[in-house]
Amino acid sequence: MSERVARISRTTKETDIELSVDLDGTGTTDVETGIGFFDHMLTAFGRHGLFDLSVRCAGDLEVDGHHSVEDVGIVMGQAFAQALGDKRGIRRFGDIALPMDEALILAAVDISGRGQLFWDAQVPPVMVGSFDATLAKEFFIAFAANAGVTLHVRQLAGENTHHVIEGMFKAVARAMRQACEPDSRMGDALPSTKGML
Repeated sequence: MSERVARISRTTKETDIELSVDLDGTGTTDVETGIGFFDHMLTAFGRHGLFDLSVRCAGDLEVDGHHSVEDVGIVMGQAFAQALGDKRGIRRFGDIALPMDEALILAAVDISGRGQLFWDAQVPPVMVGSFDATLAKEFFIAFAANAGVTLHVRQLAGENTHHVIEGMFKAVARAMRQACEPDSRMGDALPSTKGML
């Protein structure tokens, strides 16, 4: 399997983003978005997915964090789609029920080419540090749509908002790790009966 890396730059009137990902990395991360908790979540995503991830985002934080979080989701999704290439030889599916203290999060992913998020969680509209907790969903909407993955995120248990959101990022990372991994039995075949993903 060839090198599965991507580097993307995206500049709008709201954000300026430089992002790179290596799907076959070791979990090395270098993240700066100006939103401490979001940096923590992206770092956890890279570490638990074993994705080498570098993110630089300069956004209009004087407005709020919405544009930065959503736009990083867009670019990160685009980077995963680019790094996956033609998707030959991958497992395609991944899932996990991940505990984060009292929180329990289910994440399931299908690298289907049909980017969509299915969300069943009760995340209150509170601030976690300088991060608006409601933006977790916005990030995953943007990521799924631009990565071309069907993504299910369900909160099975949890009271602490920090734990719930951190559980989500770790669970999605682990599910994506499974789905992106090469399948030795698949060889160079495409994991689809349609002949395309």
